[in-house]
This record gives sequence, C-alpha cells and structure tokens, in this order.
Amino acid sequence: MAEEPAVSAFHIMAKPTGAACNLNCRYCFYLRKQGLYPGSSFRMSDKVMESYIRQTIQAHQVPQVAIAWQGGEPTLMGLEFFRRAIDCQKKHQRPGTVIQNSIQTNGILLDDPWCEFLRENRFLVGLSLDGPRPMHDAYRVDKAGEGTFDRVMRALRLLQKHRVDFNILATVHAANAERGLEVYRFFRDQAGAQFIQFIPIVERDNETGPRGSGEVADCSVRPEQYGRFLIAVFDEWVRRDVGRMFVVTFDGLLAAWAYGKSSLCVFHPTCGLDLALEHNGDLYSCDHFVEPERLLGNILEQPLAELVGSPAQRKFGRDKQDALPRYCRQCEFLFACNGECPKNRFIRTPDGEPGLNYLCAGLKAFFRHVDDPMRMMADLIRRNRPAAEVMRILAARDMPEASKPRSIAAWSLLQEGAGRRPGRNDPCPCGSGRKFKHCHGRPRDGKGGAL
Repeated sequence: MAEEPAVSAFHIMAKPTGAACNLNCRYCFYLRKQGLYPGSSFRMSDKVMESYIRQTIQAHQVPQVAIAWQGGEPTLMGLEFFRRAIDCQKKHQRPGTVIQNSIQTNGILLDDPWCEFLRENRFLVGLSLDGPRPMHDAYRVDKAGEGTFDRVMRALRLLQKHRVDFNILATVHAANAERGLEVYRFFRDQAGAQFIQFIPIVERDNETGPRGSGEVADCSVRPEQYGRFLIAVFDEWVRRDVGRMFVVTFDGLLAAWAYGKSSLCVFHPTCGLDLALEHNGDLYSCDHFVEPERLLGNILEQPLAELVGSPAQRKFGRDKQDALPRYCRQCEFLFACNGECPKNRFIRTPDGEPGLNYLCAGLKAFFRHVDDPMRMMADLIRRNRPAAEVMRILAARDMPEASKPRSIAAWSLLQEGAGRRPGRNDPCPCGSGRKFKHCHGRPRDGKGGAL
C-alpha cells in the first residue's frame, strides 16, 4: 500500500483552561469533561503553550497558520497569558508565514484593555450569543443560574467600539428553534453583526456514560425544527442580504453546489483535520470526541505532526465516509451533506441500518428548499458573476403574475436565473407555470412588448 502523504495543514482548538468556565450553560457538553482531569488546575502552562505554537507553525506547509483558542472559557487565563502567546508566535514565525489568531468567548470578561489587545493583534473573535434576551437566557446562564444577555451585549458593543473583527456563534436549541427569522433579524438589525454561525444543539441525557448514549435532551433542537429554522433564515438572506451578511452554513454549502465540496468540516466527505488540544498538552481527534478512546497522545511527549498524521487519526477521518449507511450514499444531496457530523449519527435509516444522522430529516428538507437558488448562485459564481445577483433574479420571479415585466431587459434578468435560454416547451424561468413559448418566450414587437 502506498504511503499516505504528510498532512500539510490542519486546525487545532486549543483549550488553555480545559473545560473550566465562568458560566453554566445548560446545554454545554464540555463542562463535564473536567472529569477527565480530576484535581487539575485547568490552566495551560507556558511550556505547553509554546510547544503548541511552535509545533503548529513548523508542521504547516502552507503560508497561513491558524492559532485557535477555545474553551471552556479561554479569557479566564488572563490577558498576560495571551500577550506571552503573541510574543511566542513572533519568536517562531517563519518568513512569509501569516498567523491568524482566533478566540471563542462568552464575552463576560471582555473590557477595554482586552479589546485593544484583540484589535492590535488582529484576533478574530467568536462571541457566543443565542438571539434576543429570552432565547439567549433560556440556557446561557451563570453559576447562579442568572441570564447573561446584558453582559454579552455589553461585550458586543465593546468589540464594535474598538473595531475588533468578530462573528456571532449562535446555537439552535429548543428555545429559539421556531424563531429563526426573529433570531436572524435581531443579529442583523439590532446587534449589527455581519458574520453568523449557527450550531445545532444535539445533546443526550446521560450523566455517567459516553456522550453518545442516552435519550436526546430536552434542550436539543428537533430535526424538523432545525430544517424550518434554516429555511426561515435562508429565505430572508437570499432575498435581501447576499454579499452583505455572511451565514457560515450557507456560504459553506454554496461551495458544495458550485464546486462539489463544502468548505465546512461537518459537511466534508471525511474529517480528521480539526483536532482539540487540552490544557495539559493532550491531543484528541476532535472537539466533539474528547474521550479516552480518542486520545492521540501528548504534544510534550510526541511531535504534533506525528499525532495529526497518525494511523489512528487518519482512520478516524476516513470512518466518516466509510461508515455512511446505504440510505445516505443513495441520497441526492450526498454531495452537500456527506452525513453531517459523526457525533450526530445515532439513529437508524428507514430500512433499519444504523448510522443515520439525527438531523437528517431537517437537513434534507432544507436542501430541497434551497436547491434552486443555490444552483442559481453557483452558476453565477462559475461565470465570475457576484452571487448577490440572485436577489434581483428572485425579486423578478416573486412578482405577481399581473406585474411580471415583458421588456427585453426584464427577460434578460430572468434568463440569468436559468443559466441558459430554455427551449420553447420548457417551463418559463419566471415561475409563471406556463411554457416558455407562451410567456417570456413569446414573439416581441420590436419595442419590448409581447405581440
């Protein structure tokens, strides 16, 4: 068997405080990971921090290196830890290499000095916010059980004040799943965010065994709810906000329609290049699989590059594709979904095969709903046209029949949506339901009007 090539790039979520956090979010799966390290201080030493940075830079064979800080809550390490991390990066940075830092935070500890530092060092900040106050405070609470909405919004305004690049990480759960449009409009119109990532909460009620056991927890989004949530947001976005609001799920899936492969980890055919580093240097296969059986080793004892490229990790990555049930392999949307994240594959297919994704019904409904506009945008991109032109195309299609334009200019716009001129007996791309020859394909009188 031919030797597999070395891994040239990867992404590691470094958790300098492990699972330690100043909040007590009711759906958080990571809090109970503290049980893996009894008696630990949950603080990354400078030795582990420097080893992570040095080895990550050395192992990358591409000019851009991502250094990602996650938790738990990474700001609990204090600002001086991150100042030392930046100094360490400068010490080990190679000529021609660009280092991009990111940090995921609940925002509670952010203040002016923090934001000045983040701006000065060009951090991308992910801020956890689940929507308007009632939806956010339903699960994102502090140690006293109090809601955190006001404190997170204060952090958001500080980031804006200091012009720090940030995106919103919003979870979709039982309290906001039926309010997709309201959540999206809140982020756009009140929070003033431009970049949003939606993460479905799929958790299991289980206190003692592996996280992949037990019944689905009440906080979880239901499959059909998730589909409706995405559809509601997409319909608003695709008609008003393409090119000015960036929804990670939509942008990542558009790559699948345009080029045959999504840019998102959860929709890749295989995985294994997004790993998790604990505070003590332990490296795990994935943030969702920080479990003893997925421990690859410790970066103080074995080179990071060897662990990332190890047979165990390569197998973990291939298993995502190899374990797909036949039901998924025959699905028309396999190119976009690829079975989504393995952590959610715990139900059975209609014919009884294990390994179907819990969210399948909702995802499939969403894919069907967006297929037509996704094809339009993909066609525009392949012709070096901005995807935002889809908004004008859909606006023309959405017009009442009595108001549909008959001018040559209007027909040209509608033709863009089809990507080609339809045949005489094809349905008209304007959506009227009539054949092309009886609608926008009728002969013209030379002045733009129908004869």
